[in-house]
Amino acid sequence: MKLIVIGGGIAGLSAAYYAQKQIPETQITLLESDSRWGGKIATERTDGFVIEGGPDTFLASKPWGVALCNELGLADRLHGTNPKTKNTYVLHRNRLQPLPDGLAMMIPTNVQSILKTRLVSWFGKARMGLDFLRPAKALNGDESLGAFVSRRLGREAYENLIEPLMFGIYAGDGDQLSLASTFPYLRDLELKYGSLARGALAMRKKAPSTPGSRSAFLTPTSGLAEMAEALVESLRLNGVCLRLNVPVESVCRLQPSTWNVTLDSGERLESDSVILATPAPVSGKLLETLDPALASVLQSIHYASTATVSLAYHLGDVPRSLDGYGYVIPRREGRRALACTWTSTKFPHRAPEGYALIRIFVGRAGQDDGMPRDELALTNLAREELKLTLGISADPILSRVFVWENAMPQYNLGHPAKLAQIDSALANHPGLALAGNGYRGIGIPDCIHSGEVAVEKILNLVSLRGRQPDPCTARKGR
Repeated sequence: MKLIVIGGGIAGLSAAYYAQKQIPETQITLLESDSRWGGKIATERTDGFVIEGGPDTFLASKPWGVALCNELGLADRLHGTNPKTKNTYVLHRNRLQPLPDGLAMMIPTNVQSILKTRLVSWFGKARMGLDFLRPAKALNGDESLGAFVSRRLGREAYENLIEPLMFGIYAGDGDQLSLASTFPYLRDLELKYGSLARGALAMRKKAPSTPGSRSAFLTPTSGLAEMAEALVESLRLNGVCLRLNVPVESVCRLQPSTWNVTLDSGERLESDSVILATPAPVSGKLLETLDPALASVLQSIHYASTATVSLAYHLGDVPRSLDGYGYVIPRREGRRALACTWTSTKFPHRAPEGYALIRIFVGRAGQDDGMPRDELALTNLAREELKLTLGISADPILSRVFVWENAMPQYNLGHPAKLAQIDSALANHPGLALAGNGYRGIGIPDCIHSGEVAVEKILNLVSLRGRQPDPCTARKGR
């Protein structure tokens, strides 16, 4: 059997990895248009600094990331976030205010902490308390995240507490994001407990007690690129054909069980199955000839562009103590930055002693046109943010800029219906599967799982073909 995987990010690498494990003797080819593997995972190691261009951790509670690291021999290299300084701040009226304790699943559950916070007015706090009294609302269809949280906790709590946290995950507009596709458990808690706070408290009590357990977020010692590097090495050792700098032009079907992948160079590759681990709009473009309706749905999934700027300083040049993981910036503050991570505090091993490594996030849904792409402009934007908020006026000793065009999928209202259309269309194309962050989860574990699920779909097809009788044998009466 021949299998072609298109896309060399974590989803495509994982798909190829699980394919060579679960479908032995398969001839696997992995194609990537870029000059390196890993996709949005981009780690630079220089002069004792570990700089992440994209994500810097993965969620430990979703098992697929940890499981893959265990298989790759990286279990002993996984680190959690710094347990000694867990503070997170929210920029509020140009000042950093601590995020209240007791935020369980993005839901405030610590009454005393909420009463003390300056992020919400007394009127806003009273409005939050109505969550205990307001009955669940019967709804038909999807609801936006912003509308739901505003309905339960009030608009002020949404804008000052929930929205900035949500931005850090999706870089999206909460009034457009689909609740069912982003945080479906919030609606479940409302229906089951009649209150978000009561539901979160109940779930916390049910959670098993695991003293001394690992951090909620994990990352390999020298960066997430360790995962991509280990996957590539494993694929090489197992005979997978790895091809970089190979853009694909189209994917079509020659026969019911034969696929044709045409490269930009004009070269054509044939296979029994294809896994597209590319962004949804890219997958749509590749499938335009095969299935225009499916291609249209895929291309309708919007992606936002983002950028990260990492700056390093001597600690003596940083006037404020970096006593936490960093801060998030609500949209209402009007800043051009989205958030700021104090990397050297969050992960002390990622900067030499005596130095501070700080990362600034830029870009969110609805602001693509206003986001600079030029390296100097982005660096100046980041320096301006640090001067305004942290008082840093010194020149950085090191700077690194990463621009991610159309990188963050937006699970906007109607996304569940799009997924249903995609699944229905794929049923007509046996041997074709999709993977990546554009569908059912944007985190690294979700992407890994999407690659594994895509392989399971291909494996089911192989099993089905294996059970069909050989027509020649049947004719001979054997």
